[in-house]
Amino acid sequence: MKKDIHPSYGLVVFRDRAANHTFLTRSTMTSGKTIEWEDGNTYPVVDVEISNVSHPFYTGTARVLDTAGRVEKFEKRYGAGAGKNRG
Repeated sequence: MKKDIHPSYGLVVFRDRAANHTFLTRSTMTSGKTIEWEDGNTYPVVDVEISNVSHPFYTGTARVLDTAGRVEKFEKRYGAGAGKNRG
């Protein structure tokens, strides 16, 4: 690798404020804020809006859209051939 062209890669704490969850990982992201971690060391902290703890897909609260029901409702309202191209 060429020197002085790559960002530094180090330990960073990511904090999900919505779920009050923090985790330590390696990243090239940096921050002016720091936090003292469980091991007694101080690391930069990056606040994120969503993580695996608060994301609906991972928590099992994701909603599945009923597209078939929407199509049937449209056809019932406007007729079965309303959505087709008529050339």
